[in-house]
Amino acid sequence: MESFESRLQHFQQILDDAKSVVFFGGAGVSTDSGIPDFRSKDGLYNQHDVQFDQYPPEYLLSHSCLYDQPKVFFEYYRQKMDCREIEPNITHKKLAEMEASGKLSCVITQNIDGLHQKAGSKKVYEVHGTTQRVYCDRCRKEYPYDILFTSPEAIPHCKCGGMLRPDVTLYEESLPEEAWENAILAIAKADVFIIGGTSLRVYPANTLTRYFRGPHLIIINRDSTDQDHDAEIVFHEGLGEIFSQIK
Repeated sequence: MESFESRLQHFQQILDDAKSVVFFGGAGVSTDSGIPDFRSKDGLYNQHDVQFDQYPPEYLLSHSCLYDQPKVFFEYYRQKMDCREIEPNITHKKLAEMEASGKLSCVITQNIDGLHQKAGSKKVYEVHGTTQRVYCDRCRKEYPYDILFTSPEAIPHCKCGGMLRPDVTLYEESLPEEAWENAILAIAKADVFIIGGTSLRVYPANTLTRYFRGPHLIIINRDSTDQDHDAEIVFHEGLGEIFSQIK
């Protein structure tokens, strides 16, 4: 493998020559902001809280949990999904700069924390939804997103009696169709596709590379992925280490 410096120079040259860059990111994008990822040894799925140990991690963020055991869902959500005091890191900020300069076409994210928008990104396709929107599951009225954390109710409700819920794609739910279709269209038009901070294990987000027809696929992830062999450049260094040096 090339040295880190030579791979970084190669990456910079690709970006300098690019016409349309698309970035697809996962939980690893936000770890430098203090948000744990899911599957690493220190990730959310490996944090043990005696209150939740009896449940599989995926169940706690599932449609079934929300509607069968809403008290459990909202207690877990309040403990683990509160991003109100979290700030964007260098990767979020650099991507926003790249978009503002016309180099980056869009960000596609599996994250639900809203940090790309907080950093200034305008075109963000959130394929797993977002904690930054809350709505009533009966009348569809929207509420301020922090109501799920500030409501005195164990299960927050709308005035109509319906249950409030985050606009997050939970396990067992379909991805937001518009965001997914826009992501595919953007990837198909890109000449550079950067994948960062994702294990590429979650279906169907891990299938997005099949829509890329351009010449330059870049993968940045701490651990190896099943698609590393398809990439022109692979970084197993941290995203912050790389994007802090990109011009």
